[in-house]
Amino acid sequence: MADVNRGNRPLSPHLSIYRPQLTSITSILTRITGNALLLAALLIVWWFLAAATSPAYFALADAVITSWFGDLVMFLSLWALWYHTLAGVRHLIWDNAKMLDIESAYKLGYAVIGGSVLLTLLTVAVI
Repeated sequence: MADVNRGNRPLSPHLSIYRPQLTSITSILTRITGNALLLAALLIVWWFLAAATSPAYFALADAVITSWFGDLVMFLSLWALWYHTLAGVRHLIWDNAKMLDIESAYKLGYAVIGGSVLLTLLTVAVI
C-alpha cells in the first residue's frame, strides 16, 4: 500500500546547501585521475603502435604528442599518476585503521595534494 504520510518526512539536503569536504573532493579526484590515466595510457599505446606501423603514421602521432597540447596532457598525466599513487597510499593507511579521525584525514588529504604537486615538479625538473 502507498505511504500516505509522505509530506511529514524530512527531505534530503540539496546540493545547493551541501558543503563539499576535502575528503569527498579528494575521493572524487582519485576516481577522475584513475580514468584520466587510462586515457593517457591509450594515447601512449597509440604512439607505440604508430611507431610500429609506418614512418608517416609515427610522424603524425609524434607531432600530436610533442605539440603543446600533448605536452600539457603528458604533464597533467604525470600529476595524475603521482596523485593517484599517493591517494592509494592514503587508502592503505586507512585500511589499517590509522589516521581515521577528521583532523588526520584532512592532513592526509593536504599531504596527497601537496605531495603530488611537489613530486610532479620534481620529476619534471629531473627529466
